[in-house]
Amino acid sequence: MTGHGLAGVADAGAFLARLVRLDPATVVRLRPVPGAGRTALWARLPWGVLVVRTVAGVAPGDVTVAAGELLAELSAGGAALPRRRDELWRWPLPPLASRAVELLPAADVRRIAAAAAGTLREAATHGVGGRAVGQRVLRDALLDHVAVVVTPDDAPEAPVEVSQRLVQGLVRMGFLGDGDVQVRTAGRWVGLVGPYGAAWSRKVAELALTPTGDRPNG
Repeated sequence: MTGHGLAGVADAGAFLARLVRLDPATVVRLRPVPGAGRTALWARLPWGVLVVRTVAGVAPGDVTVAAGELLAELSAGGAALPRRRDELWRWPLPPLASRAVELLPAADVRRIAAAAAGTLREAATHGVGGRAVGQRVLRDALLDHVAVVVTPDDAPEAPVEVSQRLVQGLVRMGFLGDGDVQVRTAGRWVGLVGPYGAAWSRKVAELALTPTGDRPNG
């Protein structure tokens, strides 16, 4: 029987427990970090961002398993790798090489996340402009909101937009510490990197739908 190879059981368990609370049926992808003796754990949150935490130990290759099954195995002190579910991973990953474009104080990131949660509660209770709005519509509108715009010193013509989706991913997964959060870019991706993990998403502008006039039926 193949083992999971993870030595950082406490770190992996904390990551998996948060994933399963958000989506009990989610999967996690294990990717060994070459030459580092560590494994990157990747997952996709229900609101469409990818999150990653790197833990000690080397997984047996690039494999995808059910997050709940791996959590149960770790919680029981087991070493077996759950049944592989590689076919369930359908999303590209950001490139390995990335560059830092800004540092954000952790307190500011927490404040942005808390403000969005407060806005959602207020709108759900009292509506918007006196009109009731569906919970999902409110949630999606808030998640799509650009929370931070960073203007890189070396490319002022190409501002980097950080969506509330990324902020919520970093906060809800417990990746914040007391230090700064890095805003990083990697090709078409934007990431928020905290002390305990990172959240990544495609650039906001590229996620917008562009109508095609010559194909009315899509």
